[in-house]
Amino acid sequence: MATIKDVARRAGVAPSTVSYVLSGSRKISEDTRLAVRAAVEELGYHPRASARTLRSARSHVLALAVPRVPGKYRGADGTFAIDNSDAARGHGYDVVLITDLAGVAAMRRVAGSGMADTAVLMAVEEHDARAAALRETGFPAALLGRSEDAPGLPWVDLDWEAAVALALRETVAAGHRRIVFLSSAEHEISARRGYALHGLAGARLVARESTADLRIVPSSGEPEELGRALREALAARPAPTALVVQHLILLPHLLDEITAAGLRVPEDLAVVLVGSFPDDVGGRPLPRIELPVTEMSAAVVRLAVGAVGTDGSVPSGAPPPHRLIAPRMATGSVIRPPSEPSS
Repeated sequence: MATIKDVARRAGVAPSTVSYVLSGSRKISEDTRLAVRAAVEELGYHPRASARTLRSARSHVLALAVPRVPGKYRGADGTFAIDNSDAARGHGYDVVLITDLAGVAAMRRVAGSGMADTAVLMAVEEHDARAAALRETGFPAALLGRSEDAPGLPWVDLDWEAAVALALRETVAAGHRRIVFLSSAEHEISARRGYALHGLAGARLVARESTADLRIVPSSGEPEELGRALREALAARPAPTALVVQHLILLPHLLDEITAAGLRVPEDLAVVLVGSFPDDVGGRPLPRIELPVTEMSAAVVRLAVGAVGTDGSVPSGAPPPHRLIAPRMATGSVIRPPSEPSS
């Protein structure tokens, strides 16, 4: 493991200068600061890296890992970040955002530097290298989602399989026999995001058990591609009478496409949302299963803070603490039957 002296030698400065750069306690020239920072990155040096120091000097900071693609906007990220910050403040913690897309090196820095006491990982993938890295280091953390690579870490998630299945079953119960399920976007499925995969599993479950004609169509994060996929689905004959949607980022665009196709919602096409935010339903009172953001955020922060002071492990054979939240249709959600009986 690299030491402060190794960093000093690589940067060509005294160890005290390295300390000043890292602590910010003295004014250092920009050239020297950059040389020290470069040496720190090259050697993988982490100040205060000993386990004893990390456990005795708390920062009261929670690292919130939110992978970000530059230029791409995801309203869900901002909503969850705010609610996680509110929940952390209730425990006396500040929040630092870790937005690196891959995130493994960043999470290792968090675990080794003492900048944070614990972490919450968002946008969790089925095989998540960030979760595996934290698990290996024993750093306290909790997942907003589930990962097979970190079986010992606590997690919180909406039961997405049950949520999609519930929405589809309710749609069938309302009399619809020709239904399109617009799943998560193809890039989310390819990335093995948990909510996307579990949502697909729910749709396939209902497709097997129901006599309804259920067509599963992957969505897209690009408006043009989404519009094309939706137009093709709606042009099928006999025409679908209901659309159940899990991918809601482009909901306004989706509703515009339905209108452009000459269809009225819900008279001609029932639209049911899975995982919507209470204040974001495209400006219409659509039947929906809402994403319990505040409940999920409070639960995952509680688990993350509760892990501080432990080595991140659980007793042999015991499952990690977790919370799988059961879905429910939002109050007042009524799915309109098809205008004409389906054959």
